[in-house]
Amino acid sequence: MNIAISKDGTRIAYEKTGRGPAVVLVTGAFSYRNFPDQVELARLLSDRYTVYYYDRRGRGDSGDAAVYAPQREVEDLEAVLAAAGEPARVWALSSGAMIALRAAGGGASIEKLALHEPPFVVGEQDRRPPADFVERTRRIAAAGDRAESVRYFMTEGLGAPAFIVKMMRMMPGVWKRLLAVAHTLPYDAELMSGYMDGKPLRAADWEAVKTETLVLAGTESPAGLRRGAEAIAAALPSAALCSAKGLGHTKKLQPERIAAELKAFFG
Repeated sequence: MNIAISKDGTRIAYEKTGRGPAVVLVTGAFSYRNFPDQVELARLLSDRYTVYYYDRRGRGDSGDAAVYAPQREVEDLEAVLAAAGEPARVWALSSGAMIALRAAGGGASIEKLALHEPPFVVGEQDRRPPADFVERTRRIAAAGDRAESVRYFMTEGLGAPAFIVKMMRMMPGVWKRLLAVAHTLPYDAELMSGYMDGKPLRAADWEAVKTETLVLAGTESPAGLRRGAEAIAAALPSAALCSAKGLGHTKKLQPERIAAELKAFFG
């Protein structure tokens, strides 16, 4: 385990593996440094790249601060990029894509950017979280009810059927991992606040993101998630969309499939 120090003094734990140009992995909700699929993705990339993957603040071995702000997570990523010591290629999953987009727009040292199904909700016909989703997520977390935090985020935020949560409760290892990061779910909700309202994305909001970008989306993913991927690919100044079977993330990631696309794009 290695430690990077974020701008506000928070310790960010990260792993480093492989040799070659730097690649940084940024996870989404419920994920963390030692999430099995992320570890496997890092292993698959390590034959060609030096891979950095880290615990987002509040998770695993990373520290946290009393007050959360999305900019702090951007600074955390910047601290890991600084540890890499060179412009890096970045893969960012789900809500982690918003961290990477904010960093790229602010001039972070990112050579190429791969956004994996960022959860934008851009169509009026698409399912979206309740209007008070961020505030309710905060209140539940503040009450210390981790199980309810997981249930509410998954059903009201992600749109998962209630029976899925019940099934996960019956898998002790999976449920334990979800509960371990439940207190950070308000962070993911706040990161995406204003971008899950069923409104089109405005190109003007993304014009500062000059980084060459690939947006990954699974053809098996929900239609709303695919529309969100298409929308951000169209809104960014220099982006392409890769939509293919096996790139979805709402069930189980397929690290081998993802690694193949990243190697082709990162070069």
